[in-house]
Amino acid sequence: MSAADDRPLASAPPSVPGEPVRVRAMKWLGQPHWAFDGVWLGADAHGDWVGFPAGTPFARPGHGFTATWESVSLFPRAGWAAAFNAGHPRGLGIYVDLSTVPEWRADASGATVSYIDLDLDVVERTGAPAFIDDEDEFAEHAVEFEYPAEVVERVRADADAVLRAVRRREAPFDGATAAGWLARLAERSPVE
Repeated sequence: MSAADDRPLASAPPSVPGEPVRVRAMKWLGQPHWAFDGVWLGADAHGDWVGFPAGTPFARPGHGFTATWESVSLFPRAGWAAAFNAGHPRGLGIYVDLSTVPEWRADASGATVSYIDLDLDVVERTGAPAFIDDEDEFAEHAVEFEYPAEVVERVRADADAVLRAVRRREAPFDGATAAGWLARLAERSPVE
């Protein structure tokens, strides 16, 4: 083990656009959920943006797929993580996971952003109003995994606030914000 391997984990995203990023979503008790790789695009007032070109594999225990569309994800300093899709085959434009605040870590293998998925999602599809999904799963898991009351209250409040922001087209859900980051992703040459 070298001295570099003894470094403490950093809690900041990459600083150079194009650097690889590993995304890890877990469930409440640390069970693996989704894992996938992208490239850091940059940051703005809303948070850190990671891009996923078409051909990106997404995997979770027992399920996986390879995206045929491009997407960017926003990892804010708040209790959610949002995906914005371009050309999704089922019209999925915005998908927001309600979660713990995304945390950045870096070590010799690169940067990772991770969060605990707390079940509720705000979803918007082409031609349909945004809605909150997985209410039943959230209610079941709150009991089964004994989510603390303050977590339940915060997640519920965050879901309502994000839903309002999506419906009102407030940035970063205004369309233009994500379009700018999708354009940055499109300008990048394919990751080898």
